Amino acid sequence: MNNVPNCPKCGSEFTYFDGSLYVCPDCTHEFSSHEEAAEESNVARDSNGAELFDGDAVTVIKDLKVRGSSMVIKRGTKVKSIKLTDDPEEVDCKIDGSSIVLKTCFLKK
Repeated sequence: MNNVPNCPKCGSEFTYFDGSLYVCPDCTHEFSSHEEAAEESNVARDSNGAELFDGDAVTVIKDLKVRGSSMVIKRGTKVKSIKLTDDPEEVDCKIDGSSIVLKTCFLKK
């Protein structure tokens, strides 16, 4: 029998290979075997795929509105000494004295 991985998003076993990507018919998630390995490792990565560590300095790549505040984090803002959280898609940092959690997809090393 062929070795088709389960869907990393919903865990379905009914995935199939579509020529270049694996496709899940239940949640319509498309993934490659490389993506599955990266998701399983629970490593925080920035928007370019570089691995993030505690204490790294990163740059914001998009204007971000802060919920519950009139504050806007402008594109190009440098954030020093980030702290990784339990969720590999989020980092904790301080901007203008405020403690904020940012998504890693909006950061670059």
